[in-house]
Amino acid sequence: MVDHVTLNVEGMSCGHCVKSIENSVTAISGVDNVQVHLENGTVDVEFNKDVVAIEQITSTIEEQGYTVGNE
Repeated sequence: MVDHVTLNVEGMSCGHCVKSIENSVTAISGVDNVQVHLENGTVDVEFNKDVVAIEQITSTIEEQGYTVGNE
């Protein structure tokens, strides 16, 4: 089942940040689409919630050095 979440991500400041998050989250099994919005500090993720949990997506972003806030 496909689900969608918008995460508030702090610490993004440039195109490298966008690519870092896109590449790391896209690599997670079960993630279908990732869109990083640098200008408003959000990341939209479409994922199969039967395969991957939001917590795994959040921790992957945090491992890249960013802070994920409340949805």
